[in-house]
Amino acid sequence: FSCREQPIFSTRAHVFQIDPATKRNWIPASKHALTVSYFYDATRNVYRIISVGGTKAIINSTITPNMTFTKTSQKFGQWADSRANTVYGLGFASEQHLSQFAEKFQEVKEAARLAREKSQDKTELTNPALNITSHQVLPSPIISSNGPGEDKLFRSQSADVEITTEKERLKKMLSEGSVSEVQWEAEFFSLQDNNNKLVAALHEANANVDQWKKQLAAYQEETETLRQRVAELESQGSHDSSSENNKEELSQTLEELELLIKAKDEEIQMLKSQKCGRWEAEGEREETLQKLQELEARNAELEQRLHLAEQTLAETLAEREKMQNEVTKVAEIIDVKIFELSEIRQGLAKLVES
Repeated sequence: FSCREQPIFSTRAHVFQIDPATKRNWIPASKHALTVSYFYDATRNVYRIISVGGTKAIINSTITPNMTFTKTSQKFGQWADSRANTVYGLGFASEQHLSQFAEKFQEVKEAARLAREKSQDKTELTNPALNITSHQVLPSPIISSNGPGEDKLFRSQSADVEITTEKERLKKMLSEGSVSEVQWEAEFFSLQDNNNKLVAALHEANANVDQWKKQLAAYQEETETLRQRVAELESQGSHDSSSENNKEELSQTLEELELLIKAKDEEIQMLKSQKCGRWEAEGEREETLQKLQELEARNAELEQRLHLAEQTLAETLAEREKMQNEVTKVAEIIDVKIFELSEIRQGLAKLVES
C-alpha cells in the first residue's frame, strides 16, 4: 500500500446517490452496508472520502472548505460534491455512528480550509509573479529577432495553453493512479472487518455447540427416565388389576408421560430453530443433527409403546369385566339349581310322610 494516502477514520453505512434525472429520489449504490473511510494525502495535503464496492469506487469525494454535511434524520446524512456532480447519502445503523461521521466531516473540512490557506500563503511567497494585479498584465507575446545571442523575453499564448493542458492531464493521471491504491486499501480494511466478524461468529458457534451438547446429555437422561417409566407401565399393564384406583393412577401416569413427550418435542423444535440461525462447524452440526434425529426416533418409539400399553390395559380391563359378568351368570345359575334341589327335597319328604 502507498504511504502517500492513509485512512484516518472508517465506519460502515449504506451508500446512496441522488437520482440525476429527478434530483429528488435516492438510488442505492449497493445491496449491503459498505466501509466508508476518510483518507489523507500527505503529499498533496488533500482529504477524501472513499468507499469501494467490489472493484468499483462507489465514493471518491475530495473534501473542500465549502462543502457541508447535513443530517436529514436520526440515521441519515448527505453532502453535495460539485466536482462529481452528485449528492451522496449515507444511512447508518445508529444515531451515534451518524454523529461521529458528521464530527469527523467538520474536522476534515476545517483541516482542508487551513491546508488551502497555508498552500496559498506559501504559493504567494515562493511565486511573486502571482501578485501581479490586473493592470500589470504582460504585453502581447513577442518573439525576439535580435539573433541567437539574446534571450527571449516573452513566451507565446499557445505555449501557456499547452502548459495548462499538460498540468490538467498530469493531475488527472495522478488522481486516476491513486484510485486503485485507495481501492485496494479500502478493500483490505473491509476484509479485515469481515474477518473479525467471522472470528466472533465462530467463537459464538463453538459456545453454542457446547451448550447444545449439555442439552443433549440432559435429553438423553430424561429419555432414559421415560423409558424406565414405560417399562414399569408395561409391567403394571401385564397384571390384572382388580382395583379402580389403580386404573385412575395408571391413566394419570399416561397423561403425564404424554405431556413430557410433548414438552420434549417442543424443546427439540426450539433447538432446531436456534441451530438454524447460528454459525457452527460442519462436523459438530452433523453430529448434533444425528443426535436430534435419534432423540426424535426414541420419542416416537416411546409414544408407540405408550399407545400399545394403553391398548393392552384397556383389553385387560375388558377381559376382567367379561370374566366378572360370566362369574355373575354362573352364580345365578347355581342359585337357581340350589332352589330347584330344595323344592325336590321337600316333595320327597311329603311323599315319605304320606
